[in-house]
Amino acid sequence: MGNSNKDSGGGEGFRRRRGASGAATQAGLQAAGRSKRIPTKEVQFFEGVTAEDTWRVFRIMSEFVEGFDEMKQYYPGVSVFGSARIPPGHPYYKLGIEVGERVARAGFSVITGGGPGLMEAANLGAKRAGGSSIGLNINLPQEQKLNPYVTHGIEFRYFFCRKVMFVKYSIAFVILPGGFGTLDELFESLTLIQTQRILPFPVILMGKAYWKGLIRWLRTVMQPQGCTGPADADLMQVTDDPEETAAIIRKSYAGREK
Repeated sequence: MGNSNKDSGGGEGFRRRRGASGAATQAGLQAAGRSKRIPTKEVQFFEGVTAEDTWRVFRIMSEFVEGFDEMKQYYPGVSVFGSARIPPGHPYYKLGIEVGERVARAGFSVITGGGPGLMEAANLGAKRAGGSSIGLNINLPQEQKLNPYVTHGIEFRYFFCRKVMFVKYSIAFVILPGGFGTLDELFESLTLIQTQRILPFPVILMGKAYWKGLIRWLRTVMQPQGCTGPADADLMQVTDDPEETAAIIRKSYAGREK
């Protein structure tokens, strides 16, 4: 892999790109107990017009170019999302390991956000299975670092560049229990499929007990109000079985290749 080095925590194929971050403080995050280190320039990106906006386009473009160049070798991949807060030993962590193992043994790269929790679990499973364990890390105020089971890592400054990599190089999304970030990736993928901006692919929710309330709400609240179509909830599949997940992905990919 181009520009890689072997002395980083992400493994042999690891490449890290770092962006500078500021030290500004945001009162709302402080009050919520969050990190005080906020990347000033990136907060300003969403705060109206600045003198740097035009030049920032080149930085954004460079993230896309480097991301495309790195990720093309790991297609087809399966993106696995889930909470960063679930610790090792938790049943969902064990589920994440199994999913990573089964997906890797099925011949697909495992792509995560590269962080701790269930992302780490999926990367651990992929690495145990001898597969490509990819981490697309994002520079955050709380300085999320790549977990030690990532064998090929890329760091991003911009969420939207990173999101494109998840979608472009995946032939399925696996959604483990998670919070706002996990829901963001779930509903973005469903929106892209629903609006026919991408080819349909499996969106698999793992953890029936965790997701049953959301599925019920989609079917009994959103759909009756006409906010979604009758078949929209069927864009997702729900299971507790990692082997079933791998089988769904294999079958879908085989159909796409015909």
